[in-house]
Amino acid sequence: MEFQDGILQIDSFLAVTIGIIVLFVGKRLNEKIGFLREFSIPEPVTGGLLFSILFGLLYLASGVEVEFVLRARDILLVYFFTTIGINASARDLLAGGRPLLILLAITITFMVAQNLTGISVAMLFDLPAAVGVIGGTVSLIGGHGTTIAWAPNIAETYGIPNAMEIGIASATFGLILASIMGGPIAKFLIKRHQLTPAAPASTATEEIQDVGLSEKQRDAVIGHLDFLGAILAIHVCIVIGFLLNEAIADLGLKLPLFVTCLFAGILITNLVPRNLPSLTGNTWPTRSPAVALIADIALGTFLAMSLMSMQLWTLVDLAGPIMAILAAQFTLAVFVTIFVLFPLMGRNYDAAVVAAGFGGVTLGSTPTAMANMAAVTQRFGVSHRAFIIVPLVSAFFIDLANAIMIPFFLRTF
Repeated sequence: MEFQDGILQIDSFLAVTIGIIVLFVGKRLNEKIGFLREFSIPEPVTGGLLFSILFGLLYLASGVEVEFVLRARDILLVYFFTTIGINASARDLLAGGRPLLILLAITITFMVAQNLTGISVAMLFDLPAAVGVIGGTVSLIGGHGTTIAWAPNIAETYGIPNAMEIGIASATFGLILASIMGGPIAKFLIKRHQLTPAAPASTATEEIQDVGLSEKQRDAVIGHLDFLGAILAIHVCIVIGFLLNEAIADLGLKLPLFVTCLFAGILITNLVPRNLPSLTGNTWPTRSPAVALIADIALGTFLAMSLMSMQLWTLVDLAGPIMAILAAQFTLAVFVTIFVLFPLMGRNYDAAVVAAGFGGVTLGSTPTAMANMAAVTQRFGVSHRAFIIVPLVSAFFIDLANAIMIPFFLRTF
């Protein structure tokens, strides 16, 4: 930890430690505040937003900026998506083919509408159309990473010197909206249509969650070797995912490491025979309590660290036009989720869980979508299909579509 020129920089180890504290604070608040639990607001969102506000108040009171080194956070993201790959069965992948295509078509159509909405609102404020694109798929569908990648080019080419600040502000506020909209939408759809999860193949034991454990399963004992075996399986997939990432990079296509680790988990889970002798003495840990627990730890800590590190004080000066754009985008996302996505996805329980994730995808990020879905499924029941098709669309196809769509809208308008 270093303090210099009014900036308090917190290193990776302490950042993870604070992230865990944030997660526990969020858990305690959700236990005490009924509406947070009732609307399935993820625990890391509750704690992360509280701490980001506290750090903002510290800055206003003393001028001290708190910055976190977030390398460890990015490793947790790789862990999480690897567990999603390990939990993916070929049967669910095949069953998810048509829903995946429907979700992809809805998402790409929504991306067009999102850019048109941003441009329209920007023009109402007499701002350049490029500002609307920044407040569209650059910062919302694309998130902070796409914003950082595109903002310098937009600033130089279209004469918008504060393009980076506008993009970061939009991505940050979008992340907050995405974190709080998924649970309430899913609850509304589940209650209104009286939806329940599909019956498991075996009723002898409760089906294992993709992320975390249900309330009934939290008292179950997970042996230390089961936990360590799950860690080993995740590491094997990460090594293969890293090699796959390097091979793809040599071909000229750059993908985030967590995407190739997700694919590595899917490949190993579905290509390696179940009865293959194992060093651990146990079967491959697909959909095991240990993997579900590790997924919950990785995702929760990642999201807590992401939200607690938001520097809210940097967004105040840009609040007016950005709030107008985000209000329109939020309204669009809610309308499309309830009246377009849910009916087209089948009006069933899986569709309601996908709806929870769609808010995270369209306004926030893939981890936010997964946290929304995890909070819903831990309360109402599993939805393996949702945890397959949402990350495949949001973590892979969206980036490719956005890479084409952003320059098209910038040139056209």
